[in-house]
Amino acid sequence: MSASRTARPAGRTTTPPAARLGLLLSLLALLPLSALLVLGPQAPPAHAAVAATGLHVSGGRLLEANGNDFVMRGVNHAHTWYPSRTTAALSDIKALGANTVRVVLSTGDQWTKNDTADVANIVAQCKQNKVICVLEAHDTTGYGEQSAAVSLSRAADYWVSVRTALTGQENYVIVNIGNEPYGNTNYTGWTADTKAAIQKLRNAGFEHTLMVDAPNWGQDWSFTMRDNAASVFAADSLRNTMFSIHMYGVFDTAAKVSSYLNTFVAAGLPILVGEFGDMHSDGDPDEDAIMATTRSLGLGYLGWSWSGNGGGVEYLDMAAGFNANALTSWGQRIFKGTDGIGATSKQATVYGSSSGGGGGTTGSCAVGYTVSGQWSGGFQGEVVIRNTGSTAVNGWTLGWTFPDGQRVTQMWGATSSQNGSAVSAASASYTAVIDPGASVSLGFIASGTGGTGTPSAFTLNSTACARL
Repeated sequence: MSASRTARPAGRTTTPPAARLGLLLSLLALLPLSALLVLGPQAPPAHAAVAATGLHVSGGRLLEANGNDFVMRGVNHAHTWYPSRTTAALSDIKALGANTVRVVLSTGDQWTKNDTADVANIVAQCKQNKVICVLEAHDTTGYGEQSAAVSLSRAADYWVSVRTALTGQENYVIVNIGNEPYGNTNYTGWTADTKAAIQKLRNAGFEHTLMVDAPNWGQDWSFTMRDNAASVFAADSLRNTMFSIHMYGVFDTAAKVSSYLNTFVAAGLPILVGEFGDMHSDGDPDEDAIMATTRSLGLGYLGWSWSGNGGGVEYLDMAAGFNANALTSWGQRIFKGTDGIGATSKQATVYGSSSGGGGGTTGSCAVGYTVSGQWSGGFQGEVVIRNTGSTAVNGWTLGWTFPDGQRVTQMWGATSSQNGSAVSAASASYTAVIDPGASVSLGFIASGTGGTGTPSAFTLNSTACARL
């Protein structure tokens, strides 16, 4: 969260100069859309990840220790400024279906240090509420431009200082080294500094999944993170680092959202949207595109933020006055809207098999469904099946029920049969095997005049699947 978006008490918010925001947007406007499609000169690393003890990255995906795919669905909570609110906030956020909470901490350089005992307590509360903890050091925000901000090296020193609270918690905790660790000044230093911070933590014995934020106040309009992500990932001896993009005014169209995220997916590099909102003073982010694109790609998102925003961005509160019964329009959107947390969140299996607010127990599969074309009396659809388990699927039958009486007239990637509105799709020879973490697709053409409503549930070999 950049300084202009920080949820901190009144009188402690610094707004970035208008000139800087204008420069940011004007520079972005000069870039052709095709520029967003190029990752840069580095190739993705060829070597496999070292065996991990908990949450870990493999094949560009975040997996649990048992090999199950884990897709973060959650929000940010400003613990360091509102420590007395944390117990209720974690409980309320979980009750609304989240499987992850990103918790704001301080190294002690800008705000009161969250010491070892406090960090241990937060981790314990996350575990009690059955959410994954993403812990972030906020004092790095806007380094190089924000005068009080500290370096990633200093943030790494902080994590080493509280390491005893984190050792053995690799199943439950992701360490987000530093929030938005560069502003729009000297941001080219991000690559070397990020590599050095990762290596400092590995040398200190950290085996956790590490998360690194982009420069440019988290929005990477310069594509510094995008173009150097492969080399940063390779600099991690455990190959257990994931990348976090913050999507505010820079990401104001679906094309920009899709292009940025798909570049990482195509390169086999792990990415999530670590912060985003439904509006902002630096431009209007396309939250619908952010949520739809992450759902279709099976990527995580963490909205900013639960409550307590000040400095003119109070509209980013999801719960007015930390009251879970007073959700704002943004809170309603992210928790209860299309592609929202309630519809797409699945609880980490380390806590058991029940999904958060996503609607019941699911098996080791996740399904995405999209209508890719439509005409009078018919449409074309695509279904993506992901194996989120730890063993390969060899031969499958996917089932769903159309809500509007649609009928499949042609299918590829599988062989279809239909009884009333119930569809059964049996794998083709070339789609039969789905390795752990991998996906296959099938397409179809269907007729129907009643509409193109999305099926509410899918089963794979008679086991209920989560939704992508």
